[in-house]
Amino acid sequence: MFDRFRCAAATLMLAWIGALPALAADDERRPVPLIFDTDIGNDVDDALALGMIHALQSRGECELLAVTITKDQPLAAPFADAVNTFYGRGEIPIGVCRSGKTPEPGRFTQLAKQKEGQRLRYPHDLLSGDDALDAVSVLRETLAAADDHSVVIAQVGFSTNLANLLKSKPDDVSPLDGEALVKQKVRLLSLMAGAFPKPAEAVGRLKDHKGYNIIKDIPSAQAVAHHWPTPLLWSGYEIGISLPYPHQSIQQDYGYVPHHPLAEAYVAFLPPPHNRPTWDLTSVLQVVRPNRNYFGISQPGSVAVADDGSTQFTPSPDGRHRYLTLTEDQKLRVIETLVLLSSEPPQR
Repeated sequence: MFDRFRCAAATLMLAWIGALPALAADDERRPVPLIFDTDIGNDVDDALALGMIHALQSRGECELLAVTITKDQPLAAPFADAVNTFYGRGEIPIGVCRSGKTPEPGRFTQLAKQKEGQRLRYPHDLLSGDDALDAVSVLRETLAAADDHSVVIAQVGFSTNLANLLKSKPDDVSPLDGEALVKQKVRLLSLMAGAFPKPAEAVGRLKDHKGYNIIKDIPSAQAVAHHWPTPLLWSGYEIGISLPYPHQSIQQDYGYVPHHPLAEAYVAFLPPPHNRPTWDLTSVLQVVRPNRNYFGISQPGSVAVADDGSTQFTPSPDGRHRYLTLTEDQKLRVIETLVLLSSEPPQR
């Protein structure tokens, strides 16, 4: 029975991949060009996901082109820069939005200014988000320089930056407006948002889940869901919460250096013992390793974002949207993979 399920899941996955813009065999073996759009600082899974991206890049499986941030707080970008620098990639462009969304300090982003004597504990160059580039400018420049239909974007924060990108006008970087630029350069958008199907309440009824990444900027989420011109893959609330990161890993797997930004961020966010859901990590894992049967993929359709922030998936044969599914048999393997990649030492 399980073999039949795996065969069916693999067939569905390959059918959807086949619906994406065609890639040559050599291209399929190249690193996935990846943009990480994040509200880093609001939850620690963003930090773990960023560390995992670096591990995957060190393995030659992806290339982090840029990090764009939707948390409008001055230490969010420096923390991302500190993590990038820790992994030996401090040159990666970082863009920020100035939207006023979640301006409160994060629980762990202060690590970006933590000092050991007179030196920063985690060296980095970008000391304030006030000095960072505009996110839309970074997105446009990054996409304009990329091969057509090559870039994957993992959006694990609000939709603010990507909605603003869609509205952007032609400029010196590209003669294309935002929607046309996305259509020409982006292969897939992976979003951590929504719930599919609706989570069950304790009494057994189904409820509308209003995800944090959506309710913080509902108009932008609606714009992206409706207007984004490439395939979209949603990782819903129910996926990450079913894959808790074991706190024992934080205590045992990061001790290869005296100070590790991911482990210290985890503790600063909420001290162990607690097993934090891995929402954002799932969006990254699937798009970098789409053929490992970590998850299932739904039938095609479209996702609508309601005015209250809830999401509704409507099946449609020609729909551009799909969402991740997860079985009990897949859970332990995915958790193990997320732990191994997040805790993998930098390759300097």
